Amino acid sequence: MTGHQPDNPAITDSILESISDGVFTVDEAWKVTSFNRAAEEITGIPREESLGKRCCEVFRASMCEMDCALKHTMDTGKRVINRSCYIIDASGQRIPISVSTALLRDAEGQVIGGAETFRDLSLVEELRKEITGRFQIGDMVSRSALMRRLFDVLPQIAASDSSVLIQGETGTGKELLARAVHGMSRRAEGPFVAVNCGALPDTLLESELFGYKAGAFTGADKDKPGRFATAEGGTLFLDEIGDITPALQVRLLRVLQEHVYEPLGSNTPLRTDVRVITAGNKNLAELVEAGIFRRDLYYRINVVRLELPPLRKRKEDVPLLVEHFIARFNRVQNRDIQGVTSAAMAVLMAHDYPGNIRELENIIEHAFVLCAANKDIDIPCLPDYLARRAHPDTGPVPIGDARKALEAQLILETLERNHGNRQAAARELGMHKSTLFRKMRALHLPYARPANLPKKSQ
Repeated sequence: MTGHQPDNPAITDSILESISDGVFTVDEAWKVTSFNRAAEEITGIPREESLGKRCCEVFRASMCEMDCALKHTMDTGKRVINRSCYIIDASGQRIPISVSTALLRDAEGQVIGGAETFRDLSLVEELRKEITGRFQIGDMVSRSALMRRLFDVLPQIAASDSSVLIQGETGTGKELLARAVHGMSRRAEGPFVAVNCGALPDTLLESELFGYKAGAFTGADKDKPGRFATAEGGTLFLDEIGDITPALQVRLLRVLQEHVYEPLGSNTPLRTDVRVITAGNKNLAELVEAGIFRRDLYYRINVVRLELPPLRKRKEDVPLLVEHFIARFNRVQNRDIQGVTSAAMAVLMAHDYPGNIRELENIIEHAFVLCAANKDIDIPCLPDYLARRAHPDTGPVPIGDARKALEAQLILETLERNHGNRQAAARELGMHKSTLFRKMRALHLPYARPANLPKKSQ
């Protein structure tokens, strides 16, 4: 066929309806004039609710307020290709998308509006997480091999009712791990009750755990159920278990052995159906040897033992946790912080985190207070004690050097865990043995087994 073919609206509509990308058009007043089937599916917004509305009212995209791609095109005449952002769908979920824009012109070439196509990147994002080795259970995220081994055993642990002891430094996420076990167990529909044993004096802790009857002591005007009662059918998490006194240890041992207890002021035993998970940052085995903690109670709570590594031993999780906290604070504070600059990330990676994950969370929350909207978190947004390290008298920390130092540290620590066995270390790091050799050569790490590493037993 030759010659110019007249526009056929029916054909155009059919094409728009057949493609998998969302497409919408606006007039010069920013009112939506068309909205295809894919746009409905991605946003969850029916076409009839979109037509005639301003596009920012429909999409609630991260770029609508400050950096609208379509406005840029309408103002400059220049197209935008595959710019990443997110929209809020009809259910309130953030949907990652990429957008492209173009001008709409009439037959005389006059601009009459704009068109935007957008692609749902949710599947791409999920694949990215898989490729980068992201693991998540509950609110716990990690790509660390140490945490992966921990996550692998959680389903079996959750399937039993055995007592669990979680050991780890302050701020490592012991309660999050306990909640994850609870959430995967048959008790998931029941309550999860947490008690910090180190925050209450002994007498108050006893009444808090077991409850009391009216008249048990001065001020006890009515019965009050304890935490064992409120956790019935669910899980009771006792944090800082190493801080309880010998007298309370005896009462707790009885509950764990016989599944009965008496509220204060009562002689009537009550049965309990509660799974107990305990945690602490003290070495309970040392407390047992020192005569501070009962040996029989230790064995009762230590049926299954989980060790949470400190953040300094899994620094590969820092970028992932930063991403996790940014997403959370964006939701809570209705912000749109995009990420962290390379310079700020280098500072975060070089820090040892004595406060562990809780410290990192506080750092990101601090940055949200100081960081401007729609900007990346940069060094000036970090707490002073970190920002100062980025600019010492000798000059800023080179980003590349910080990354190399971290990578060398991870490799050496992995080699140590595997007794110098490079093949086993490569397997744990998720890389081929030749890749590990290449990295060791580039980082000037010794190929021979370090003198301080014992030979692997045969």
